[in-house]
Amino acid sequence: MKINLDATAEPRRRPDDLAAEEPLEIRLQRTPLAVTMRTPGQDIDLAMGFLLTEGIIRTAADIVTAQLCAGTDTPNTYNVVDVVLGADVPPPVTDPSRNFYTTSSCGVCGKASIDAVRTRSQFEVATDDSTVPAQVLAELPDRLRAAQRTFDRTGGLHAAGLFTAEGALVVMREDVGRHNAVDKVIGWALREGRLPLTGHVLLVSGRASFELTQKAWMAGIPLLAAVSAPSTLAAELADEAGMTLVGFLRGSTMNVYAGMQRVTV
Repeated sequence: MKINLDATAEPRRRPDDLAAEEPLEIRLQRTPLAVTMRTPGQDIDLAMGFLLTEGIIRTAADIVTAQLCAGTDTPNTYNVVDVVLGADVPPPVTDPSRNFYTTSSCGVCGKASIDAVRTRSQFEVATDDSTVPAQVLAELPDRLRAAQRTFDRTGGLHAAGLFTAEGALVVMREDVGRHNAVDKVIGWALREGRLPLTGHVLLVSGRASFELTQKAWMAGIPLLAAVSAPSTLAAELADEAGMTLVGFLRGSTMNVYAGMQRVTV
């Protein structure tokens, strides 16, 4: 039912498109590891990106197989990804302070302390001397928005876009969870053998959180930009990692919170 208090017309019924949200269970060797609420699609990339950004794997070669499996729902929804790791890959350490239930809003929740989530990257981002003109950064939100086909129908999805330093869109993913959208981008890059993502820009449609900054660092991305605000922990982590963090990227203005040397004016 559509109601418009500013119009004189009567309320009317009409169909509406909603963003899909379903649980995805990620298993290692058939053992449940994580459940995330996500928009179905690119689930293998999502699982691979999650495993990399959580420090469980380092390369795509660490994975022997990754496949969608039928769940217990009726009818089967294939909301399970089972991953088999190589024999030489250490299994994740079981830690009761880490609760791998993730929602579409918060990302990985329930971890007891910042030390429990601070996973150090294998890539030295601080040595990446690539630069991006401020004018190029200013154009990226419109380019990302133009690629959001599902958002046009639903208005309910976050987006993450990977760009070159020249502003060319490499890949874009949408999801109800911004952390899932980022994991889908990173998982795609991992599967394509593109890591580390030296000289690239990751643009997210919402705010820049600690978790998204960590994910970008784990993929070797030197510059993270957001159309909204960063958090204090995101700015601190970006500075520690030697990353560039840009927030409030809207129109012709932006704020640079870390790594100003990569943004040229």
